[in-house]
Amino acid sequence: MEKNNLKVTFKSGPVTLKGKEIKVGDKAPDFTALGNSLNPVKLSDYKGKVVIVSVFPSLDTPVCATQNRTFNKEASNLTEDIVIIGISNDLPFAQSRFCGAEGIDKVVTVSDYRDLNFSENYGFLIDELRLLARGTVVIDKNGIVKHVEYVPEVTNEPNYEAALKVAKSLV
Repeated sequence: MEKNNLKVTFKSGPVTLKGKEIKVGDKAPDFTALGNSLNPVKLSDYKGKVVIVSVFPSLDTPVCATQNRTFNKEASNLTEDIVIIGISNDLPFAQSRFCGAEGIDKVVTVSDYRDLNFSENYGFLIDELRLLARGTVVIDKNGIVKHVEYVPEVTNEPNYEAALKVAKSLV
């Protein structure tokens, strides 16, 4: 897996991101991750919809939990033309437990732990930790990337408003 040149820190220390950096205007590469029931979930399953990909390191941290709660709450205000996929390298069992306990029912959580297929195609893998960096990617109904955020400091929250504004403008 190739290294990309993005500058990201984790707890103020620099980390190396691996995988191809995704950019606005790129054709969004399809990826396969595992759903909470160990079922394969593909980006292409949501063809014809606007997709917000919410990327985070681990649900067992306060910022990641907040990110998922926030996107789940915001999903209630979105049309059915927009889907939010939350992705991390957490095991599907942990994701299922978290979502059940927190009432996360509008974000589709998936795990990239097995094949790192998302990581390789979108450049979010922290090489030193084998966790995903934090960020968002918004993909339009035609599969074109319209917004990308690699959060510069992984322990900070993403810009929810920016991703949601772009997604809403695409419906």
